[in-house]
Amino acid sequence: MVPFGGWDMPLNYAAGTLAEHRACRTAAVVFDVSHLGTVRVEGALALERLQAVLTNDLDKVEPGRCQYTHLLDETGSVVDDIIVWWRTPELFDVMPNASNTDGVVAALGVSNEKLQVNDVTATRAILAVQGPNARAMSSAVIPEAASIGRFRVAEFEFDGTTCVVAGTGYTGEDGFEIAVPAERASDLWRAITSVGIEPAGLGARDTLRLEAALPLHGHELGEGITPLNAGLEWVVSWTKPGFRGRDALAAQKAAGVDPVLVGLLIDGKRPPRAGMAVLRGGERVGTVSSGNFSPMLSQGIALAFVHPDVAVGDCIQCEARGSLLEGTVVHTPFVAKH
Repeated sequence: MVPFGGWDMPLNYAAGTLAEHRACRTAAVVFDVSHLGTVRVEGALALERLQAVLTNDLDKVEPGRCQYTHLLDETGSVVDDIIVWWRTPELFDVMPNASNTDGVVAALGVSNEKLQVNDVTATRAILAVQGPNARAMSSAVIPEAASIGRFRVAEFEFDGTTCVVAGTGYTGEDGFEIAVPAERASDLWRAITSVGIEPAGLGARDTLRLEAALPLHGHELGEGITPLNAGLEWVVSWTKPGFRGRDALAAQKAAGVDPVLVGLLIDGKRPPRAGMAVLRGGERVGTVSSGNFSPMLSQGIALAFVHPDVAVGDCIQCEARGSLLEGTVVHTPFVAKH
């Protein structure tokens, strides 16, 4: 168990991070991700408020769907990356990262007779079932949850208790995430693991998301990093009349985005680490934002912010305590979805 965003979270279980990672890529695992926040936004003005605050356009989807989006500051930096669960026409569950819930509540503003904004994180747990066999294995105990479509959201009954399931995840594999009332979380966990779905911790969650080239707040997103730097312009709706940080993003796009995020594949097993310099031809061209050993590729991989003229196929080196790790700029994700 380790401290994470104000929570005590499991780093790994008995099998260890490598085994948990491989189980997710080949079968199915379940994560406790209750550290994710849930900010409930409801009322006649809920949609209007979310549209004014977040970068993506909820009009692209509809009730019963989920959407990935960003909350920015006035400089265009990503305060948080968020999944919105649009449950009914006037009910949204906004899912921030562990330590950013208070900031998201503040950005959404005060409640009134037509808008209620409430942090309900403490009332529920979130269990994420992920892997190519996640649906088939879990269908014996939670068939309604197992049948949820990708980026869909719906309620279902677990042993007389109403839960919410969304076809989302953070591993690069198929699967879903369940919001269960906190007092029933242990029962649901036992039901899921009873069919052979293995538990997995934060260690595997990080190596899985890195193989899938998914951003981590504080590394690929955060202060001084915009959606454009992170290669996530698709979450920015330029057609919306305005949201916080839009003008700064527009100015950055006009001037040219620098730096940009790329993938690095290292020749050996030793991985680069965050903060290491990236060199090309002996000249520094960027900085590693995340790096680790890939259990599926058996070599080091990394994401790095680099000068925009760095291209796929370029040979690079990462400075590692007096030595150089040789590698190549590659397309991401590093590991394709199974």
